[in-house]
Amino acid sequence: MAKDSDEAIFIGLGEGAGGGEPQWLSLKRSNRHGLIAGATGTGKTITLQGLAESFSRAGVPVFLADVKGDLAGMAMAGSPDSKLHEPFTKRAAEIGYEDYSYADNPVVFWDLFGEQGHPVRTTISEMGPLLLGRLLQLNDTQAGVLEIAFRAADDGGLLLLNLADLQSLLLWASENRKELSGQYGNVSTASVGAIQRALLQLDAQGGARFFGEPAMEIADLIRVDKDGRGQVNILSADRLMQSPRLYSTFLLWLLSDLFEALPEIGDPDKPKLVFFFDEAHLLFDEAPKVLLDKVEQVVRLIRSKGVGVYFVTQNPVDIPEAVAGQLAGRVQHALRAFTPRDKKAIKAAAETFRENPDLDVETAITELKVGEALVSTLMEDGAPSVVQRTLVKPPRSRAGPLTPKERAIIRSISPFGDKYDQEIDRESCEEMLAKKAQDAAAAARAVEEKGVEEVRKAPRRTRSIWEKAGKAAMGAAASSAGAMIGRRMSGRTSRASPTRSAAGAAAGSVGTELGKAIGFPGLGRFARGLLGGLMR
Repeated sequence: MAKDSDEAIFIGLGEGAGGGEPQWLSLKRSNRHGLIAGATGTGKTITLQGLAESFSRAGVPVFLADVKGDLAGMAMAGSPDSKLHEPFTKRAAEIGYEDYSYADNPVVFWDLFGEQGHPVRTTISEMGPLLLGRLLQLNDTQAGVLEIAFRAADDGGLLLLNLADLQSLLLWASENRKELSGQYGNVSTASVGAIQRALLQLDAQGGARFFGEPAMEIADLIRVDKDGRGQVNILSADRLMQSPRLYSTFLLWLLSDLFEALPEIGDPDKPKLVFFFDEAHLLFDEAPKVLLDKVEQVVRLIRSKGVGVYFVTQNPVDIPEAVAGQLAGRVQHALRAFTPRDKKAIKAAAETFRENPDLDVETAITELKVGEALVSTLMEDGAPSVVQRTLVKPPRSRAGPLTPKERAIIRSISPFGDKYDQEIDRESCEEMLAKKAQDAAAAARAVEEKGVEEVRKAPRRTRSIWEKAGKAAMGAAASSAGAMIGRRMSGRTSRASPTRSAAGAAAGSVGTELGKAIGFPGLGRFARGLLGGLMR
């Protein structure tokens, strides 16, 4: 029976030598990942669209990236009046697609830039130094300094939410490089400067919009509508593709976040979420080994979380062997043998299939027509099916982009507009460091104005105030401010009276003792830089 069922997704009809049988993707095995490959214009997008629709109809949420803008059409039903759909009706009849009819899908649009969908955000802390270092294209030394900055922020209780927070942290790290180097490892101004320049470039490309709050909640991607259809999450990636590192880093972050957030469920009757990774080669281009290891780990282990990952790429050799070995289902569209690399890819692709004695796979790959593919998936018993030359089924939804008006309507009825469209800016590292510096400046002014007697009375009250404002950092700021004031006042021998000199010495002593008692002396240099002109 050529149609989707409760247990399997219909891919298409086998044809040619050894064919003639429907090809299925078992829902129970579809969390074992897969690959859709083929040269440009051979039908990869149509295959992706048809599979995504069937997953949604089976109640499985889907996440995919719309690289060219044409997958947005999944939000609208196809039409027999469209020239794009004329061959679809013919194909449906040819393969005996029994329940074929035009239908839309429950689509939600997302966009890292917040222009063609709900903004997608994460915080600097959630991204972490490893992925952020890749995004900024840092070398090993610079990535190490970034790791130190993150560690110091954690130890100091400083929230890192957006790029402004990270920029403030790096300024502080530069001012306190000697103390940080002694505690965590070498921090050089050259490395800090390189990170700051990379952040400026990221900001200029619009990447700063990706960092902030409210951060995306994974649960909002894993939903079904009132009819039991899985939500189809479409990331608008046409502009994002101009920043390939941002694109690949985001998708890797999303996979990692899914892995951390979802519980272990083994092999469910159907996946909890299916993730289509278009232009997959961008993830692996020039990626350091530590990042490749991370990708391999996530792909290997996320299966047990009920998540299926399907890589979509032009050339199967784009996928590293360690990752490709985890991909059970394969849909191979045509490849062209124009270059030695193409010939290598054809041979490699042919060798990955379970052999069909009636089919010359290596020859067939070069002869496939648009909409044809070589298909092999895991069967119910877990064994790979024999490769079949297959006529792939047509999609039910529109094959093509939406108009701006249609997209605006779909976005307006989304359940997430009130939750994500308005950015939230709460107190975090930037504001916390600024406030600590202001409080330290106020304390320094009080020391200068009130003299020795008031300084001697101040420690308990000052400590109480500072502990409420941020125990660790404020003590350090006071220590630095007090010591600086003491040095400044004691050094004015030609103009300062003995009383003022004594006051300065007392201020330095009190501030230093408070700093020692409260801890985290690293902020001293930061406060000193901001207070540099206070006593002039």
